[in-house]
Amino acid sequence: MSMVWLDRGLGPASAVLFGLAVIGFGAGLPGYDQGLHPVALLGAGGVPHALAFNLLGWLLPGLLASAVAVRLLQALPADSGWPVRVGGQLLLLAGLAFAALGLLPLDLEDLDGRSSQWHASAWMIWALAFVAGSVLVGIGRLRQPGGRALGRLALGCGLATAVLAFALQGVLPAPLAQRLAFACWMLWLAAALPMARPR
Repeated sequence: MSMVWLDRGLGPASAVLFGLAVIGFGAGLPGYDQGLHPVALLGAGGVPHALAFNLLGWLLPGLLASAVAVRLLQALPADSGWPVRVGGQLLLLAGLAFAALGLLPLDLEDLDGRSSQWHASAWMIWALAFVAGSVLVGIGRLRQPGGRALGRLALGCGLATAVLAFALQGVLPAPLAQRLAFACWMLWLAAALPMARPR
């Protein structure tokens, strides 16, 4: 029973914590506009309450997302092929990279400096690992009769994130595209384990 609760609670907890942190800390920062400013600004060096946001907005949700990936790997059928296994490991990497965003904050005084570059690298690892991992899981699960719902979810979230994070950056305002990409990730986190273990 505790494992069922864990599987149903880990992903939603990560998604809700991240969403509430972005909304709450954004509302508490004078002049911050969700439509104009990137999420990373909330945790940038010198910003009020940056440490708290880095812990609650990046680090803890990322660790919970990593736990979702571990539980997903454990829930997979023994005969799952290599795409699903590799995809699950990439999803674990995505969670760890997301957590690293909180350990590698932006430096507002030097956006081209090393600290900001490390933050950008962690974001890129998150995006690439999540897209590749979810697409691999999706392809692998679509071939299995009991995994088609999870496969469709994984493919949809992964492909949508790829489009939002990379293809639409010049079309949509970057903060909006980034938030929509994060929304795809939160949808995946909230639904992946219940779909992998529907009972």
